[in-house]
Amino acid sequence: MKIVIINGSARKGNTLTAINAFIKGASEKNEIEIIEPDKLNIAPCRGCGVCQCSKGCVDKDDTNPTIDKIAAADMILFATPVYWWGMSAQLKLVIDKCYCRGLQLKNKKVGTIVVGGSPVDSIQYELIDKQFDCMAKYLSWDMLFNKSYYATARDELEKNKNSMNELEGIGKNL
Repeated sequence: MKIVIINGSARKGNTLTAINAFIKGASEKNEIEIIEPDKLNIAPCRGCGVCQCSKGCVDKDDTNPTIDKIAAADMILFATPVYWWGMSAQLKLVIDKCYCRGLQLKNKKVGTIVVGGSPVDSIQYELIDKQFDCMAKYLSWDMLFNKSYYATARDELEKNKNSMNELEGIGKNL
């Protein structure tokens, strides 16, 4: 299976730690590519609608090559830290630009990993999950998992062996 991971964090902290644990489990049987929005030149969606009449976004930036990778994947993993009770702007930017070819994202297998500095029973995780639930309904996604983790210090998640084993197991069981 071809898996594309969209890393919504610009830091090398807990979100990347979670991604790496997932990859450790998934890499044996799957082809994996990581998209790092903070390293791409992607302009915000203008809502112009021209993309609905053409083969993609009219912006001459990294949008279309990035969306090509996402559309070609069998599974998409969205990983994000919590920024102000929501997903990071880096991740949201890529999601917004997916509008240019949204129908090509139908029926994908999808998972989410959210890492925040508040306990996982906080409303912020629920808000992010609800956004992904709405996208999943609209695009007929098969939501394989929604995982949320609480970690504040940069190495805190890595020290949580139960979480690391869980993430590795999710990847291994795909």
